[in-house]
Amino acid sequence: MTYIIAEIGINHNGSIDLAKKLIDMAVDCGCDAVKFQKRNPDVCVPEWKKNDMRDTPWGRITYLEYKKKIEFGKKEFDEIDRYCKKKKIDWFASAWDFDSLKFLDKYDMKFYKIPSALITNIPFLEEVAKKKKKTLISTGMSTLKDIDKAVEIFEKNKCPYVLNHCVSTYPAPPEDLNLLVLKTLKRRYKCEIGYSGHEVDLLPSILAVMLGAEYIERHITLDRAMFGTDQAASLEKRGLELLVRDIRRIDTLLGSGEKKFNKHEQEIAAKQRYW
Repeated sequence: MTYIIAEIGINHNGSIDLAKKLIDMAVDCGCDAVKFQKRNPDVCVPEWKKNDMRDTPWGRITYLEYKKKIEFGKKEFDEIDRYCKKKKIDWFASAWDFDSLKFLDKYDMKFYKIPSALITNIPFLEEVAKKKKKTLISTGMSTLKDIDKAVEIFEKNKCPYVLNHCVSTYPAPPEDLNLLVLKTLKRRYKCEIGYSGHEVDLLPSILAVMLGAEYIERHITLDRAMFGTDQAASLEKRGLELLVRDIRRIDTLLGSGEKKFNKHEQEIAAKQRYW
């Protein structure tokens, strides 16, 4: 069965109460997991961007100050861990730097996650792969050569991995999605594959499952008009409900492929075939 991940990411805007509401939304819609992000902003924000000014709910502040405002620490992640256990839903987070990876190691997460931005950070990939925990690797912002190198690292370390097809634009236009890359990844690497979508509609994720994706990751939000860089590329509750419902129906709708003349058709045939 397809494993469905509700990507909360930074859509909580630094509020643990909002994060809990998003966890509740994922549980109510039948998702398998929620996912967060963890950064050390001093490391992850490029120097040239740190002093850019940004209008935020906390006033006009630098980009670095903004990133620190929305970053969760130990208190919040302890509460996320407790709350997800209570709600019986898996949770994990993508680490964006070595400090954050060390921080997340304290929790018994189901997976590690390599965000697309870090797929070319070879020392970071090496460190994650050494841990030998199943890792979801998003492949946005990369070439096949980049993916080859990442796969080589994980196979060398005998670390199980999943390659997520991803297009890292927010939201991603339909003409850029190139979903047949899923078949390319499966054929080239012979591994589990998934899809991390940033588009505004549901159909690409449905098609991704039909093309073999075993993991689907979509950003979620309470309101796409909320403040935040990822909100517009996220699903609100009704969209998430429909996505989970339709993904769960795919196996039933596709069936076995064996042509059958079932008893219900036989009853209709008996009424309609007069010869």
